[in-house]
Amino acid sequence: MPLSQRLAQIVGDHAPERLTFTELAAQLHGRAWGGLLLIFGAINILPLPPGTSVFFALPLMIVSGQMVFGRMSPWFPNRLDRRGVKKRELQRLIDKLGWVEVRIERVLKPRLPQLTGAVATRVIGAACFLLALVAAIPIPLFHIAPAAAIVLFALALIYRDGTLVIVAAIAGLLSVLLDVLVIGSGVIALTYAASRLGI
Repeated sequence: MPLSQRLAQIVGDHAPERLTFTELAAQLHGRAWGGLLLIFGAINILPLPPGTSVFFALPLMIVSGQMVFGRMSPWFPNRLDRRGVKKRELQRLIDKLGWVEVRIERVLKPRLPQLTGAVATRVIGAACFLLALVAAIPIPLFHIAPAAAIVLFALALIYRDGTLVIVAAIAGLLSVLLDVLVIGSGVIALTYAASRLGI
């Protein structure tokens, strides 16, 4: 079942309007890790107000960090867990995911299982944690590229597609290089400006 359909079932259940992240993870069953990475990664792809990227990257770091240690199910600090997610927020995600999944589910399929197994999931968690750290840097639009790579990793876990893991790894590396170039260019520009002003 596509993730968007499972989320639609969750939204349609007679559950409270706001779900804790623990409740959401439990209802995602075996796709909890990939589903949570996708949800939090998709939020981080959106343009965010300056200075808020750290807050939105925090759930990604919590989830991916636990993946590294091989936890069976996600855990969240009480304060963040209670914040949870509203059903209408999930519905907006479903509306955006639905048409995408119709297209990608024809392409994505289980293959290269060793790249989405237990050990590989820990490695993916480490990669996503590093990407989340980059996404947390409070520079406007800096979070978009690493968050997009995390979404690819999430889809690879959801569909057990090892080929997509390779694509996501390349995308993650390129996103980090892009952000390094942005920082480097900014440092060079500031240094040049300071030298011109005699600072």
